[in-house]
Amino acid sequence: MYYLFSEGCRIITFLDHHDLFPAYILLTNGHFDHIGALPDLAAQYGSKGHIAIHEADAEYLGPDSYPFHRRSFSMAAGNSAYLDALWKEMPSPDSTLAEGDTIGPFTILHLPGHTPGSIGLWDKDTGILFTGDTLFEGDFGRTDLPGGNEEQLFASLKRLFSMDGNIQAYPGHGNITSIALEATAYPSLTALL
Repeated sequence: MYYLFSEGCRIITFLDHHDLFPAYILLTNGHFDHIGALPDLAAQYGSKGHIAIHEADAEYLGPDSYPFHRRSFSMAAGNSAYLDALWKEMPSPDSTLAEGDTIGPFTILHLPGHTPGSIGLWDKDTGILFTGDTLFEGDFGRTDLPGGNEEQLFASLKRLFSMDGNIQAYPGHGNITSIALEATAYPSLTALL
């Protein structure tokens, strides 16, 4: 699990190697595995990397965020000793996002269920959708951590499956897929909807 906290160095090395800096640091949900690199990125890029998260997951950022992470980590891993040993203070967001907002090339899709503030980042022009932990190839996000809600997650999946099937879905974990493939290739998943 150390990779959760070493990703910042890997991301910074990649960006520096290509002489890039992040204009935005957009978080698809507030869980530790999606924001563990954030303290390092914020320290490296400061105001250059605008940090944004959905308003319903904003509690996972800022100086008072530790208790939220500790509770989630304890439920996922059985205890929080690992988190305690590696904890770095989380920066506050520069802005919070809501359904329909645009930031950079992305339109925000609020996809609650995995967390209350889970989002998708949809680039309509390229047909690319970053689905976070809402939709994976052949699967979907867990709902057993604090704030998870199976009914909301299924409603979010139904919403995604009603979109253009040609949209390429980039999940928070695993392989790239498409809306059409996920809506048709897994009848057990679509049957739940």
